[in-house]
Amino acid sequence: MFSSALLVTCLVAVAYGKPMARNMQVHETREQVPAAFQLVGPAPQDTMLDLRLALVQGDMAGLEKSLMDVSDPASPLKGQFLSKEQVEAFVAPKPESIAAVTAWLKENDVEAAQASPAGDWLSFSVSVSKASALFDAQFSVFNHTPTGTTFIRTLSYSIPADLVGHLDFVHPTTVFAPPFSGPVFSFVPARAGKAAPAVNVTSDAVPASCATTITPACLQALYGIPTALATQKTNTLGVSGFIEQFANQQDLKTFLTRFRPDLPSTTTFTLQTLDGGENPQQLSEAGIEADLDTQYTVGIASGVPTVFISVGERNRDGVNGFLDIINTLLGESSPPQVLSTSYGFDEPDLPTNIATNLCNAYMQLGARGTSILFSSGDGGVSGSQSQSCTTFIPTFPSGCPFVTSVGATTGIGPEVAADFSGGGFSNIFAQPSFQASAVTTFLNAIGNTNSGKFNRAGRGFPDIAAQGENVEIVFQGEFGEVAGTSCSCPITASIIALLNDELAAQGKPSLGFLNPLLYSAQGAAALTDITSGSNPGCNTNGFPAIAGWDPVTGLGTPNFAALRTAVGL
Repeated sequence: MFSSALLVTCLVAVAYGKPMARNMQVHETREQVPAAFQLVGPAPQDTMLDLRLALVQGDMAGLEKSLMDVSDPASPLKGQFLSKEQVEAFVAPKPESIAAVTAWLKENDVEAAQASPAGDWLSFSVSVSKASALFDAQFSVFNHTPTGTTFIRTLSYSIPADLVGHLDFVHPTTVFAPPFSGPVFSFVPARAGKAAPAVNVTSDAVPASCATTITPACLQALYGIPTALATQKTNTLGVSGFIEQFANQQDLKTFLTRFRPDLPSTTTFTLQTLDGGENPQQLSEAGIEADLDTQYTVGIASGVPTVFISVGERNRDGVNGFLDIINTLLGESSPPQVLSTSYGFDEPDLPTNIATNLCNAYMQLGARGTSILFSSGDGGVSGSQSQSCTTFIPTFPSGCPFVTSVGATTGIGPEVAADFSGGGFSNIFAQPSFQASAVTTFLNAIGNTNSGKFNRAGRGFPDIAAQGENVEIVFQGEFGEVAGTSCSCPITASIIALLNDELAAQGKPSLGFLNPLLYSAQGAAALTDITSGSNPGCNTNGFPAIAGWDPVTGLGTPNFAALRTAVGL
């Protein structure tokens, strides 16, 4: 998974003392434990901890400039994506940082391995007692009450003062990210007497049945998605899978037989695994999220090679495998051109340092030409799921400016915002320049509405939207409907993958990081603006969907023909 290449270091000829003899400096602290966690007691001293050190990354400002250069449709460098080695050269820590940190580890008899392609992460295992001495910390056992999962964490740790500026943070120490508990949307079995869902639509008209049940044929009619098979086998679409959500081949075959009879029913996805991931095929083990994500990629992106990436439960990255999957993809010579992920966090669940590090990882993959899409959440302005709150709760990674966040719509005449569509403004990431004009227009339009409940200077999301309600899938052999931005994300990712297929057929580069294109004049014009609905939460009406960009449906829903023109096809 990770490169095991040894770090080349120049050890300076200085005599270092033991860590407690050094001038230690408190590096990170948190005042309290999140409400969902309870202190159990001190961690057993002989328990082994898997820890990672994030070294201060090299030239991230330079990488961001390069990302924008290869992503802005007005740039002469558009589409000239960076190589794996070029990205790593930007990210790699300075040699003096590597030397200082590895010398400190060596004097403490700690053997660390490189845990990211650019060498900005190191990993090692030590006992609780040794970690406590290394970081002048008190590690305790905490229980996540809703799931019963236990974690060993600390509320404060220190590092040697002379490593400040070299060592970014130690992980996972103060992060209390709740474990993914599985999709919370409900599966509503198909009921007798309901209008038959649309199959194989031959005209441009959207079938009336699509008002109550969304199928691939509905999406083809609504958004103009072609049914012709993709032709470029090197253009791939990645689908992230977590928490033992398994994608079932039989469910997919049943789905395609009913809703895409024009495709061979044997059309399927390939499997990639990490952290002990797997994908068993017993029907009873099929996962509703995984089934949805594969059926609405394989079943929409006709003929595009799709890979289901199953992240196992052996991840030790403190963020449910999010760090491991992105570092795995960064380590590949040919990562997928599109990555769809229907999982996420409430932004307050993650410390700023790990959120920033993950966001920088998405920047790295974007600079190499991958379009990264995340669902925006299903709690309106209250976060990933509906919950009580007094101020609005943004979601992550949607708040990261280097990903494309996908909200949800419902209805067909016209489409309106789905009331659960996650949206808002990040409290960590500032508003990027590419959306400044669109967001300012929105903020001016709403005036003082919800004043004080959100960060007006933050990155606004979502960026785009697609159907997310009454979406028909096959789950454990049964037809039924689901709802959520988890539907909208793979649908949108499939559209991008089909555009990439046509671009590749003409010898043109993939679309890569989408946002500069989407917020450009030609990009926004290729989307259908959604101007009705809202995303209530936190005892408010949330934000309204209005003309132009809004934090409910973004810039609107895709129009394939217009997007073809916008990308130069």
